[in-house]
Amino acid sequence: MPPHGPRRVGQTAAVDAYLWITVVSLAAWAWLLLGQGFFWRTDVRLPPRREPDAWPSVCVVVPARDEAAVLPDSLPSLLAQDYPGRAEVFLVDDGSTDGTGELARELSRRLGGLPLTVDSTGEPPAGWTGKLWAVRYGIGLARARGPEYLLLTDADIAHAPDSLRELVAAAEAGGFDVVSQMARLRVASLWERLVVPAFVYFFAQLYPFRWIGRTGSRTAAAAGGCVLLRAGTAEKARIPDAIRHAVIDDVALARAVKGAGGRVWLGLADRVDSVRPYSNLGDLWRMVSRSAYAQLRHNPLLLVGTVAGLALVYLVPPASVAVGAAGGDAATALAGAVAWAVMAGTYLPMLRYYGQPLWLAPLLPFTAFLYLLMTVDSAVQHYRGRGAAWKGRTYSRPDAVPDEG
Repeated sequence: MPPHGPRRVGQTAAVDAYLWITVVSLAAWAWLLLGQGFFWRTDVRLPPRREPDAWPSVCVVVPARDEAAVLPDSLPSLLAQDYPGRAEVFLVDDGSTDGTGELARELSRRLGGLPLTVDSTGEPPAGWTGKLWAVRYGIGLARARGPEYLLLTDADIAHAPDSLRELVAAAEAGGFDVVSQMARLRVASLWERLVVPAFVYFFAQLYPFRWIGRTGSRTAAAAGGCVLLRAGTAEKARIPDAIRHAVIDDVALARAVKGAGGRVWLGLADRVDSVRPYSNLGDLWRMVSRSAYAQLRHNPLLLVGTVAGLALVYLVPPASVAVGAAGGDAATALAGAVAWAVMAGTYLPMLRYYGQPLWLAPLLPFTAFLYLLMTVDSAVQHYRGRGAAWKGRTYSRPDAVPDEG
């Protein structure tokens, strides 16, 4: 036997094993391309709509905690809504210390527009997130007006003048109980360019928009920044009381509505935008890690599976190209290159939607690696018992972590 024979056999086995891992990664991308609801396409926009004979009444509920920095760019857009029916805005000041409530009143006095009521709520009871407690308080104020619809929107969301009109027309025409739009997040800084489009891409991969609106589908999700909800359905589904523990409250809301027999629609927005800046990686890291482990139901087995899945799907293709090229393994390099090309190709529509340069597409593995680290960090923070912090409020319970808003 040659002196190096066993080592060569071992090397061959290792090469074969890596090739098979790469082939599995490529097969996963073939499935994601064709079998996951065409999640990568960005053509799911507001469904066909027509103006109703009589426009239903709407109350807009805005939970706000320390939002003075963004309110001048968002609240005026709500007050200026061109809506033919009766509509008014309820802003709930959730214990702000930066003058959010008074600024909202001043903007209303100066700009006019839709009627605005500003009220405050105290600290949430045990088991409630601050945002959902504020939403509950706002819905309570709105119910005195007997609205047919509630628009739940975050304080950092700016709406085009016809946004409310288009949402209601879509709900009425399609018979939807929830019509939600994924607001276009701000993309200005370097880190926003790398992380934000991928955030929406990954969300759509988990919750394909086409499946959400399909009758009989169990897939349910909404985007908390812009949720039009039938008031009757909210009562039937006991919203928000039924989801008061929810970490990711928009997804929980959609599930509660579907569980009550309602219909949900979610798509990308054209003229609904978040004005909140995430100028550095730390801000984006906190946004993702705040709820990443909650998405996995604080289950360590799901965490291990997610980390392995992210590595297999997003990290193996570029690694295979490098390993195959360095070791002269053309088959591994080719399989990795094809998987990487499919990955980048599915990311191109989202980059176009956000108006970003297409050369960012091949960098998706790097961004996925960041999300992997954010997810692990979310679990580490959970097991260290630190809870999650949101605008000066700390939540130590794993089921009482606030969603962004």
